[in-house]
Amino acid sequence: MHRLVMAFINSMRALRHLAKHEQAVQQELILFFLSIPLAAVVAPTVLSFLLLTGSVLFLIMIEVLNTGIEAACDAVSLDFHREIQIAKDCGSLAVLISIILVATVWFYTLWTVFFS
Repeated sequence: MHRLVMAFINSMRALRHLAKHEQAVQQELILFFLSIPLAAVVAPTVLSFLLLTGSVLFLIMIEVLNTGIEAACDAVSLDFHREIQIAKDCGSLAVLISIILVATVWFYTLWTVFFS
């Protein structure tokens, strides 16, 4: 149980740091909190609501991992290294894919609600 409590404390410390210092995470947290009431209004089912809000949570999760990759790379070296650039670019690509997923889920749901 102690390990679970410590993992939670560490996670909240990370969330607090990211919410204070990472603009992308700040924007995505705002998007998530706005998505909850919007999804509650437009989602035709509970499953749709979970997909709409869950896709935004997935985006936040990927952004957190991307930030972790960038921090680890910067801790290794601030000088240019091709391998570090590739690692950071891959993290960025993961965020882009997540944004496409969010947009697709929201577009599909809104399209089916309003045009079907």
